[in-house]
Amino acid sequence: MFSHSELKAHLKHHFGFDTFKGNQEAIIQNVLAEKDTFVLMPTGGGKSLCYQLPSLLMEGTAIVISPLIALMKNQVDAMRNFSEEDGVAHFLNSSLTKQAIDDVKADILSGKTKLLYVAPESLTKEDNIEFLKQIKISFYAVDEAHCISEWGHDFRPEYRRIHPIVSEIGTAPLIALTATATPKVQHDIQKNLGMLDATVFKSSFNRENLYYEVRNKTNEVNKEIIKYILSQGNKSGIIYCLSRKKVEELAATLQVNGISCLPYHAGMESAVRTENQDKFLMEEVQIIVATIAFGMGIDKPDVRFVIHYDMPKSLEGYYQETGRSGRDGGEGQCIAFYSHKDLDKLRKFMQGKPIAEQEIGNQLLAETQTYAESSLCRRKLLLYYFGEQYKQDNCGNCDNCMKPKKTIDGQELLVLILETIIAVREKFKTEHIVDILKGNETPDVKSYHHNELENFEAASDEDERLLHTIIRQAMISGLITKEIENYGLLKITPAGKAFMKKPSEFLVVKDIEFDEEDEDSVVKSGGGGTSAADDVLFSFLKDLRKKMSKKLEVPPFVIFQDPSLEAMATTYPITMEELQNIPGVGQGKAKRYGEEFLKVIKEHVKENEIIRPEDLRVRTVANKSKLKVSIIQAIDRKIALDDLAESKGLDMLELLDEIEAIVYSGTKININYFLNEVMEADKIEEIFEYFSTAETDKIGPALKELGEDDFDEIEVRLVRIKFLSEIGN
Repeated sequence: MFSHSELKAHLKHHFGFDTFKGNQEAIIQNVLAEKDTFVLMPTGGGKSLCYQLPSLLMEGTAIVISPLIALMKNQVDAMRNFSEEDGVAHFLNSSLTKQAIDDVKADILSGKTKLLYVAPESLTKEDNIEFLKQIKISFYAVDEAHCISEWGHDFRPEYRRIHPIVSEIGTAPLIALTATATPKVQHDIQKNLGMLDATVFKSSFNRENLYYEVRNKTNEVNKEIIKYILSQGNKSGIIYCLSRKKVEELAATLQVNGISCLPYHAGMESAVRTENQDKFLMEEVQIIVATIAFGMGIDKPDVRFVIHYDMPKSLEGYYQETGRSGRDGGEGQCIAFYSHKDLDKLRKFMQGKPIAEQEIGNQLLAETQTYAESSLCRRKLLLYYFGEQYKQDNCGNCDNCMKPKKTIDGQELLVLILETIIAVREKFKTEHIVDILKGNETPDVKSYHHNELENFEAASDEDERLLHTIIRQAMISGLITKEIENYGLLKITPAGKAFMKKPSEFLVVKDIEFDEEDEDSVVKSGGGGTSAADDVLFSFLKDLRKKMSKKLEVPPFVIFQDPSLEAMATTYPITMEELQNIPGVGQGKAKRYGEEFLKVIKEHVKENEIIRPEDLRVRTVANKSKLKVSIIQAIDRKIALDDLAESKGLDMLELLDEIEAIVYSGTKININYFLNEVMEADKIEEIFEYFSTAETDKIGPALKELGEDDFDEIEVRLVRIKFLSEIGN
């Protein structure tokens, strides 16, 4: 171990600094003591030094796992500048020639190299594993560790392989570092890296110099941005957009309005991208308009404003991106433009993804929506999200604190909320609690018999938004908490139980109501529009479906339902694999009907030069949950559906939901054995005939036509399953 004075001397010698920042010294001492270390430190806090200095002082070579090649090069160059020996730091990645790789390995074997940067993909290569087994490893550093968690803003599946690979190479202490992690993400990181017992060092996430503001996104957004930039003189700024197309369009608009700016996104040629980045860093241009591809590892201390043209997909992303302003401690203005429609569009883009991924994505979007619409102090909300309490009522540096809103007493409603959480045994999310109090008879509420609870409809006259607001503010006040492992389940804290015994005034601030004006949003609303992003393509697909239905002599819904066509007109699938990821399209339907639909989509994309959603991930195997597979197997074994529902802990309607999802995706199943047991033959025939000529598969019109006194919902749905399976599949 090194004394304080020895460590300071090494810091001065190697890096030229006189003092450590924050808890750097404590972190370094922990690493030197060969203990697992978890570092949560905001951007600009000096994370890199926490592994750079120990690597120089310890025996062997430290392995730094980093996700970005550009970032590695910057780090290696920086280390070489501090050292007399170029071989002190190297990187191993796909950009190196075979000769360069051999040179790197020679330096490592000679003992010159103290820091080796590797991408997770390089770490998993067999020849690299065999090589690393030969050397003394001082410790492993996992940079940008949030990439390991599906709940993080930049999840990379290859990060999940780090722990088994490290175990194979040879165990050594671990240091995991991230600039942004919620309690959930922190737990995920530690669990996946096998370092639950690590010493945790958490710096404050509060950036006092940053001003946060959320503005309503209207048709005048471009004009508003231009006006704002011109008011800032020659100050440096970054504007973030979600799509490459919008980056190009906005940069062009700003340029014709006399603003010095350049675009930046991953679709540009590497040389152009690098040139644009350098021009911004060298202050040859004032503004960079970029996707989130820009910024990681970029250290420009005097960025004075960050504008979000679109709200990001998560608050972690938002915090990371806003954190690029005011890194020198000077002013930093963070302005985000918010529209409900933008979030709807993001939700649509998730439709082709596996269910678990969609669930996570929707939870993260809900947190973003909460932040945007809340009238609470933005700093308090952000810090709470990262597991930190901000004790001041007014930060004096966000739009909500600069223009405080009226408060109301939510005491009575809060007591009702707390009672309801207890009544459902703390096993449900916010939406479910609100549904009970509002008296919404959703399938979930009915299936759990929560419509029979004393508090059902107890707040039927109250605005739903207000109930959500009270729950959120109760969480921030420490009365309610969300379970980390089971994300979203509400629990009552000891303080919440104390409040129930002795209620007192609970002042809440109502959420901001944003206008819905956004005519040029790609997601249309009202006026006969659809929830598809591309109405033109949607109408083409509907026409094709109609022609096919006539040709095949089946109702249109048998081929594909409207939600499936809407998803196609949003994510533009052009391969069979992508088509199978569309809701309601399984392997069977894709093979049977897919080719003609793909042909129309491909032509439309080509003719209109459409840039398809960047985050559409191709899956070669359509996602099938364990539940769906076990239902199919049980039906094959002719298990009665009511017995099957009971064995799966579902009610009959929930089981039918699952079976319908199976047949709508194109899988053929035979439930005749059950139908013949529970229904008369003439009833089955009548319902079957109805669907043979019906224009829609909806249950409401079917019951109306068939007679609600003679038929019930379950009967109609059972025969619809038979019809779809036999005629459509």
